[in-house]
Amino acid sequence: MPSNFEYAHEHRNEIVWMSQNTNTIPTSPEIEKAILESVKSKEYNLYPYAPGIFGLQEAIFKDLGISQDEFDCLITPGGIEGLYILNRALLKEGDNVIASDPSFMPIHHQVRLSNAKVKELPVYQEPWRLTEEQVKEAVDDKTRMFLLIDPLNPLGTPYTKDEVKAFCEICKDHDLYMIDDITYRDFADSHTLTTEFYPEKTLIAYSFSKNCGFAGMRIGALLAPKDIMKELKPFNTNVLSVNIIAQRAALAALQTKEQWIDRVVGISRKNQKAIKKCVEGIEGAFLPVYPSHTNMFVIDISETKIDPDEVERKLLFDHHVFVRGGNYLSKRFGSRFVRTSFSIPEEQCARFCGAFPKVIEELRK
Repeated sequence: MPSNFEYAHEHRNEIVWMSQNTNTIPTSPEIEKAILESVKSKEYNLYPYAPGIFGLQEAIFKDLGISQDEFDCLITPGGIEGLYILNRALLKEGDNVIASDPSFMPIHHQVRLSNAKVKELPVYQEPWRLTEEQVKEAVDDKTRMFLLIDPLNPLGTPYTKDEVKAFCEICKDHDLYMIDDITYRDFADSHTLTTEFYPEKTLIAYSFSKNCGFAGMRIGALLAPKDIMKELKPFNTNVLSVNIIAQRAALAALQTKEQWIDRVVGISRKNQKAIKKCVEGIEGAFLPVYPSHTNMFVIDISETKIDPDEVERKLLFDHHVFVRGGNYLSKRFGSRFVRTSFSIPEEQCARFCGAFPKVIEELRK
């Protein structure tokens, strides 16, 4: 039998893709126009300008409201690449990094590649996010870095401005790097960048994959204070820049963002309401966090005693709906939940809502 991802990609056009927090809601025709014009002009024959196409860095800074006088920007092939660069550049053997559990575990893997350790603080309980007290207690003389995913993957929990400030003060008191992963920022009701309180050692992981729907484009950025960026750049292997077509799409997306972002978020909010109604009708299932301030949340099915990986496979192979079992996101808590994203067309969300209760009931037997 093929693996889940092999099967899903083989049947891509038939799949409701809710497994990787991707976004398949239409945005702006100007983006497609920019892609086609790039291809037509055959600019892919040449290496792109190394710092990025003209205007792209400026558009990223404008999107975030950060000054180019103090920060530098590195265009990367996806936000995860920027995180890899900073982890390899700034961590050494014996260091530790404070992060949550559940979390986006590939970042934790990067930390370990640098021979550092991750202090995974449990957040799979009220208030479903890291607290000031947890972080204070976890810091020791080996702590080098704090990873803040805000809003939080996979729970969808946001952090308040006061909470962000408190985390920044902890980092400042202990001279820690603050890693501000803002991948889901545009889906939140409000969001506070850590640069507001701790610009000296904040590094921002910036992604186009979720809000713009560019997961397949592989483009992102890393922003850091100029003095820190000098330490990071030697670890950047993409010295010939990033895919030129992806860059053209990214610039067009930022230039037209006001035209489409509210629609993307609006449809996502409608979809999570529909999923909530669906889950409320299933005995033994519940949403730990609602509403989500990302484009996903987790559905706790622990009381059903059903293996989330079995739910993932049955939904995929029997119904062509692809969600993700929680074990990918947490060794401690992953057996309790499935993660599902909902930045998809409404008719696809309806397919999930029709299939999910059936799968749960069939697996109970």
